[in-house]
Amino acid sequence: MRDTSSKTPIWQAIAQALRGDLAEGRYMAGDKLPTEAALAERFGVNRHTVRHGISALVDEGLIRTRRGAGAFVASTPTDYPIGRKVRFHDNLIAAGRVPEKRVLLVEDRFATHGEAKALAINTGDPVCSYHGLSLADGQPIAVFESVFPLARTPGISAAFRVQSSVTEALATAGVPDYTRASTRLTAVRAGATQALHLQVTEGDPLLRSTGVNVDLAGNPIEYGRTWFVGDRVTLTLEN
Repeated sequence: MRDTSSKTPIWQAIAQALRGDLAEGRYMAGDKLPTEAALAERFGVNRHTVRHGISALVDEGLIRTRRGAGAFVASTPTDYPIGRKVRFHDNLIAAGRVPEKRVLLVEDRFATHGEAKALAINTGDPVCSYHGLSLADGQPIAVFESVFPLARTPGISAAFRVQSSVTEALATAGVPDYTRASTRLTAVRAGATQALHLQVTEGDPLLRSTGVNVDLAGNPIEYGRTWFVGDRVTLTLEN
């Protein structure tokens, strides 16, 4: 009788093969793995065996699974300090990541009661609302909405239509520098539209940062809300 006691279990062999794929760069951080059905066909096994192999990589922190979305290559969370000066591009470059912002919507409208209170203006005063998507190394890490009082930032809407940087747009609008006056962090669930932009599943956990930036005279010039993907960013509060 042939001795099979030293044979490697199939699920371990699958896990090892996938580790090799990751080491060779076949799948990069944030990439989605083939479906369980595709992997089962590749290895000639059933989906339960594939699932067992993937679970081993999840336990090792190499793979993350999202309900209804599949399995993804885990990436190291991006360090993102929140202090007196919050600058998206500078933060990501300091973390060794490639920053990118995409403009989703720029519109002039009237301030809501909450926005007016945060910006120290009147409800119904004109504001610019800037919606965007933040990425690190090409992977979405946050969606955001920033609201600017048009009386203090003239021309900022036009600036956002040609570039995505808040710092540069504010400089164009006559605000050469600004600092963070307040930050509030809240755990929330991803809505349908947020999930679509962030490539997560609706209901996944997000971390919402709500902040107010002021100009050198202490006047509020930006009220912003940012929804970060919890496992892609590490937020650090600094003095």
